[in-house]
Amino acid sequence: MLRFDLQAVCPTTGARAGILHTAHGPVETPVFIPVGTQATVKGILPSQLLHDLDAKIILANTYHLFLRPGHETIRQLGGLHKFMSWPRAILTDSGGFQVFSLNGLRKITEEGVLFRSHLNGDPHMFTPESTIDVQLALGSDIMMVLDECLEYPSSHEAARASTERTLRWARQAYAHYRARSTGESFCFPIVQGSMFPDLRTHCATQLLDLDADGYAIGGLSVGEPRALSLEMAEICASLLPKDRPRYVMGVGMPDELPQYVARGIDMMDCVLPSRNARNGYLFTTTGRVIIKQTQYKEDPRPVDESCPCYTCRNFSRAYLRHLFLAGEMTFSTLATLHNLQRYLDRMREIRQAILLGKFPELLKARSAQVS
Repeated sequence: MLRFDLQAVCPTTGARAGILHTAHGPVETPVFIPVGTQATVKGILPSQLLHDLDAKIILANTYHLFLRPGHETIRQLGGLHKFMSWPRAILTDSGGFQVFSLNGLRKITEEGVLFRSHLNGDPHMFTPESTIDVQLALGSDIMMVLDECLEYPSSHEAARASTERTLRWARQAYAHYRARSTGESFCFPIVQGSMFPDLRTHCATQLLDLDADGYAIGGLSVGEPRALSLEMAEICASLLPKDRPRYVMGVGMPDELPQYVARGIDMMDCVLPSRNARNGYLFTTTGRVIIKQTQYKEDPRPVDESCPCYTCRNFSRAYLRHLFLAGEMTFSTLATLHNLQRYLDRMREIRQAILLGKFPELLKARSAQVS
């Protein structure tokens, strides 16, 4: 039941189209995953994700759900799908990125990460085994192993030590996952190595020994230049198994999506579409719209005349500007619907181009627009 089927591969770039079969339905790839950190995508209802946007998979965060309301509470209430009333696939990260972002509130040991809750200061410990147990309790379809996510920049020596720790943790986590799994979920180890090609190569090569369900590429949304991020993604993807899904965590802007796909990436997630929406920053086929600007005060046009979303079918830029300036909650909903529609449609366009053998033309056209 759980498998990844490749449907087409671009002979020029290596871009891939496939289907990831999960216990909660198929996910067509390449795919953008909306981020629902605390068991909700901020600003919109699950019914809108399901019926308006037709999202096949969303992301939830292990760290936040561990702290509140707690994974055992969610388990007792029927698991994360039932808890948040979401019938399709859910990917959960390990919580590692959030823990390592807690400067001054965490301590790394060989056993795991000791940290204090940002909510109340209570101490907790994440280990390679415990983060798997939390995600099993949540009932996610795709789970991640605990990794160490270094800040950028870092020294080669610090990155080497971090990479070796990530590898040790991945082996421990995967052994624990295989002992506990009921076969209803995927588990991905995470390739790290900062921005050093030799460390990325070493980490990816070592993780192949796990014969994992799929592989994630982490540490590429920590402030590094985008060109460097793309380079590291390409190095990692070239070493990972062709018959397994590849997931780059935490990227990117709309015009960057085809660039990652061109490097053999199948899955991506990012908070940008929802976070930027709430801040009045809207993505369109012709560039950005910063809705608070005076030029939109009496603008009767939709945000994007070529967009099929509910927002663009029904409301003007002038109305959206009014809602934003008035601080109305409705603005966040309408803006988030639009931005997520833009991201999901972009990925559908990319997927269709791969299936039709026209991805190089799409990539060239989009690159020309950006330049």
